[in-house]
Amino acid sequence: MIVIIKKKKIIRAALLILAIGMISLITNYSATCFNNKQEPLYKGNKENSNYVAITCNVDWGNEYIETMLQTLKEENVKITFMVTGRWADKYPDLLMKIKEDGHEIGNHGYKHIDYSKLDYKSNYEEIQKSKKIIDNIIKEDTKFFEPPSGYYNENTVKAAEDLNYIPIKWTLDTIDWKYKDNPEKIVQRIKSKEIEESGIILMHPTKATSQALKSIIETIRNNGYEVGRLSDIFDI
Repeated sequence: MIVIIKKKKIIRAALLILAIGMISLITNYSATCFNNKQEPLYKGNKENSNYVAITCNVDWGNEYIETMLQTLKEENVKITFMVTGRWADKYPDLLMKIKEDGHEIGNHGYKHIDYSKLDYKSNYEEIQKSKKIIDNIIKEDTKFFEPPSGYYNENTVKAAEDLNYIPIKWTLDTIDWKYKDNPEKIVQRIKSKEIEESGIILMHPTKATSQALKSIIETIRNNGYEVGRLSDIFDI
């Protein structure tokens, strides 16, 4: 009788250890999948690109876009403008001017809202609505999606990928929305940070950004990199 009881205890202990091991395996696997598959990409995946990409998020600031375009033309630089669908619908001529100057256009969602609070269906509808508007205006498929303010959840990423987008965020934020009237502060911030190959620098069309843009380009070049678009740092 004693032997039988001991055997039962051993079996129970073995089953418990096995169960704990399985839970640990599943947890680690889920965490790995989330980290690898359900987050936007913070930098490009192209090896030896020798580029740093600039993204300019547009939902306002029209009055500074022409100045920025002129600076980019003078510096012979093409970047990626991530625009909201509602902005594109309202200003199709300005969007086409950006494209005709050779810049890349990306999807910044339809409205500038918090996508991390949306379920899958709402994320999909917001991104798809923006895609239809933008793609119809520029007559080509947009390839990159960036959630407004960088707010996202796993539904945001899945919806973007289901719409054949590469979901991205950024490596370095200029925080130009905060320093709208202080171009020196923006330049100082860029110079104080590490510039990474295939990194993504985020900016917006503000007065200070339009004044600091040339210095930002020079800073990137002084670090040994070319300035470019998202398609220059990603294998699509």
